[in-house]
Amino acid sequence: MTRWKQEQEELNIQVDGRPAKIIQITDPHIFKAKKGSLLGLETRKSLEAILDNIQRQEINADLILATGDISHDQSPESYQYFAQTMDVLETPICWIPGNHDDVFQMSELLNSEYISRAKKINIGDWQIVLLDSSLTDQVYGRLGREQRTFLQKSIQSLTSKYLLPVLHHHPVDIQCQWLEPLGLEDAEELFEILDSCSSVRGLLWGHIHQMYDQYRGKIRMLATPSSSIQFKPLSKEFAADSESPGYRILELDTDGKIETQVKRIKHIEFTVDYTVKGY
Repeated sequence: MTRWKQEQEELNIQVDGRPAKIIQITDPHIFKAKKGSLLGLETRKSLEAILDNIQRQEINADLILATGDISHDQSPESYQYFAQTMDVLETPICWIPGNHDDVFQMSELLNSEYISRAKKINIGDWQIVLLDSSLTDQVYGRLGREQRTFLQKSIQSLTSKYLLPVLHHHPVDIQCQWLEPLGLEDAEELFEILDSCSSVRGLLWGHIHQMYDQYRGKIRMLATPSSSIQFKPLSKEFAADSESPGYRILELDTDGKIETQVKRIKHIEFTVDYTVKGY
């Protein structure tokens, strides 16, 4: 059975003619254990610091995008914790799976008053399309025919002025050698679809645990730091970075521009074991 049959509903968010404000939170890597840690960093503590920062900054978002690797161990407890913790923001949340996730558990457990399984979000002059690039028991990603068809049909039925596709895996070379084979396997096919659509203004992803902001033609290519550990940019082999956990704020303007900034957690000190050579 396809995983998408029960997840085709659309979410409509009214923003009354102003730019839509979105927060991207990605790669929290939550464990079943309350003190579960990744490279020595307690990932629940880190996520809570992210949410505390959002509240301290009084960021009133219209939507939160959780872009994969929500769980590290695929435990029901990790998803239940994420849902309960995220509810404090009282903001609509949509999600996609990452390579560490179990999409079927996510479908069951990440569906509440604030968390939606919708994969198409109509917000202001924009439509956001959430794509599943995860593969069972694989770190690299692939959209495959089903997801590419979903994107094509979304484009064909598009009534919004602008389109923002979102996925987990990186579709471009980020000059980080060890991550290169762990990106999106069918990126070429993805860009064939995107290049044929004049409404596409951005492409957003997670997975790489670091910031990325480049243009490919008219499309702004964006990746966001993890809410847990960071990967060192431009590294040949696996290496953790010393940057703090972070998240991204996006404003989708009525003229098709994307205004965005990355926020880092500065009010809490985090401990990371830099001697670990994998995760």
